[in-house]
Amino acid sequence: MSDILKIFIFSAVAYIYLFIIAKLLGKKQIAQLTFLDYVVGISIGSIAAEMATETTDPFYHYLIAMGIFFLFDFIVTFISRKGLKMKKWINGKPLVIISDGNIDYQILKQSKLTVDELCGLAREKNYFDLKDVAYAIFETNGMLTILPKSNKQPVVAENINIVLPDPELTQFMILDGQVCEEILHSQNRSRKWLFDKLNIKNKSDLKNILIAEYDEKTDTFFTQYKNKREIMQ
Repeated sequence: MSDILKIFIFSAVAYIYLFIIAKLLGKKQIAQLTFLDYVVGISIGSIAAEMATETTDPFYHYLIAMGIFFLFDFIVTFISRKGLKMKKWINGKPLVIISDGNIDYQILKQSKLTVDELCGLAREKNYFDLKDVAYAIFETNGMLTILPKSNKQPVVAENINIVLPDPELTQFMILDGQVCEEILHSQNRSRKWLFDKLNIKNKSDLKNILIAEYDEKTDTFFTQYKNKREIMQ
């Protein structure tokens, strides 16, 4: 077997194996990853990359190594869910860096942050002046959660006695030129109804629609197109 064919096969196996591991470990956004999650992900990815290009060693060695990382991560995650103390010991605990408007210097040192880094994290939350912050918590995933002072909190409808309608999920009937069949069926609508509503006469008309959002209350569509010139013709 040629090296090129081996690389192709090993890469495909590594990808499938990584896909299975990712499914078993569960979905997490980048911001939700703990440091341990990050290290395990990097390690498994590095092993998979090595496996994809290494043609001399048996490929199952790499599968075993990735499996061991997965197993230990799964065990650690399982243990951390069994008790709050164990979870804090494994993942750490949130640190209240700013309390009642004052920076706690000892907690700041414990978090390994500098004042400049703290200000940077606050700016990411659109707080450019620490005087506007009542409490700031440095989370275990490295994000900063901020509770602003009362006079800096945004006004909501409840504050001015306005009653708003209940929120509803957006109903996208078409996304990037493709009909969302599941949404269409949930609304008990047909393709013919959709095409008549949007004046879709052929496949080109459908492909030209970027999004088509349906409002059931007003029976109207909010539609955006890829090419507006075609609509004008």
